[in-house]
Amino acid sequence: MDTPADEWSDLDLVIVMTDPNRLLRRSEWLRNLGTVWVTYLEPTAVGAGMERRVLFEGGLDVDFVPTPLDLTTQIAEHGWPSDLVAVARRGIRFVLDKDGLASRLPALPEAPRAVAPSEDQYASTVDDFCYHTVWVAKKLRRGELWTAKMGCDGYLKGLILRMAEWHAGADSDWTRDTWHEGRFLDQWADPRVTASLPDAFAHYDQHDVVRALGVTMRLFRWLAVETGERLGYAYPSETDRHTTALVSDYLERSPSTRSTSAAPSSLS
Repeated sequence: MDTPADEWSDLDLVIVMTDPNRLLRRSEWLRNLGTVWVTYLEPTAVGAGMERRVLFEGGLDVDFVPTPLDLTTQIAEHGWPSDLVAVARRGIRFVLDKDGLASRLPALPEAPRAVAPSEDQYASTVDDFCYHTVWVAKKLRRGELWTAKMGCDGYLKGLILRMAEWHAGADSDWTRDTWHEGRFLDQWADPRVTASLPDAFAHYDQHDVVRALGVTMRLFRWLAVETGERLGYAYPSETDRHTTALVSDYLERSPSTRSTSAAPSSLS
């Protein structure tokens, strides 16, 4: 899927230097580039370093990634790390190259083709999901609404995203580009996934989290069942049955959720 940069894209600038911390420790140098509205540090999406994120006046969003010179030596000698390839293949351009580093770097290899998860990875993901449905139900029963909602709309949705990626890969012989972190999900995921998602997220309300949990469980179930069928893996139905019954039992006995129309019967 070719999705070029547009007016909403940020600008990622990798700065190769001998002392990357010089740009991370201080922010005064940004004044030479424009009026800074916001700047802060966060871990880079690739590797173990840090980057400085900046929002300039007018909305220009730039990620400055100071990178040690040693990294270019490692790439020249050992090739591109796979995590860098996944990002760089989207398109890179050398804007300034005072030391001729670009000529020392090997050509970018073809992006590694996506591969199917192992049966253990598949089963572990289903187990992880089922376990955390019970965890969310316990938090609801205890009255920890914030934690329950974050579990339903955060952690469980992350597992749905993983299964949706596998589902799309298995459906396309692993040729479909599923990007990362859910980007452009509407373009690559099964349409049934995107059709279900509006109802799978909850308001900050005890009853609505119960309702959204039921939708989330049904969405994950059919995704995992179909993915397992395409991969030749058995879906752990007994695990699903036991944990779904437990979730229903917890919520049915909870005074705060018992009256909701999204009662435990809708979880299966």
